[in-house]
Amino acid sequence: ANEALGTMTSVTVEGGIPNVTVPPFERKFRPGVVKEMMDEIIKERLTGVEYEADTCSMLARDISDEIKFKLKELGFEERYKFVVQVVIGEEKGEGVRMGCRCFWDPKTDNHVATQFHNATIFCAAA
Repeated sequence: ANEALGTMTSVTVEGGIPNVTVPPFERKFRPGVVKEMMDEIIKERLTGVEYEADTCSMLARDISDEIKFKLKELGFEERYKFVVQVVIGEEKGEGVRMGCRCFWDPKTDNHVATQFHNATIFCAAA
């Protein structure tokens, strides 16, 4: 039983993975808060930046690392594993489609995605 507020609850899922750890409500992943944080970081880092093929790889890695650091600051590191993907490319008005697949538990897993573009750069982050 979960007697103390803020403790983890273990649940056995019939036919699934036993002992799934479920965080208390106040520690659950909040996509809206995370999306705002990601939007702020990306806007701050890319506003006014022009596309340069030689620097985009490092810029994408730096933005990804900053997002992961901020996620830990928000207090989600106890329960969650993070996968952060940032793609930066040249904006030519042609459009891009991206996709990914994951094993997913809708009771405990979640997802956030955002995008940014200016005259010369597009950025997709998830």
